[in-house]
Amino acid sequence: MSDNSQVSLNDLFGFDQSQLDAMANLGADLYEQGKTKEAAIVFEGLIALTDSYYGYAGMGAISLSQEKCDEAVAYLAKAIELNPGDPTVRANLGEALLKKGRFNEAAAEFEKSLNLDPNRKNPGTVRARAILQGMGAAGSEMDRLRGLVEGSQAAKV
Repeated sequence: MSDNSQVSLNDLFGFDQSQLDAMANLGADLYEQGKTKEAAIVFEGLIALTDSYYGYAGMGAISLSQEKCDEAVAYLAKAIELNPGDPTVRANLGEALLKKGRFNEAAAEFEKSLNLDPNRKNPGTVRARAILQGMGAAGSEMDRLRGLVEGSQAAKV
């Protein structure tokens, strides 16, 4: 091609939206069945075909489940760039950030997840709320322990 136009793999194969949706559903079903290797093939294919939100979200979930947090953050951030309104993807990104020790960023993603699902019906939102509560409880306990340590040190002086 000499006109420098961008051609996607999907332009060559010509899948319609219903076929792409079926691929995304297949990837999700495989992931839920614990067939992560097969699901990854489907999600990577979606990314190659269409730069698909579902491909990035799926690969992010797989990476997170495999404790590959750097990869998970990259995939999930791209998914959010393509579709910022998915509370589950926000919760997954929060969890990946939390595992990397990026607590403030994680809390912000959990809050965004909660704001996207005010009725708290989405499983990702439920998880985000539970993790946020745990983070709050851990922070309160750390404050209490700091107070005990400081009180102990003051008594020694």
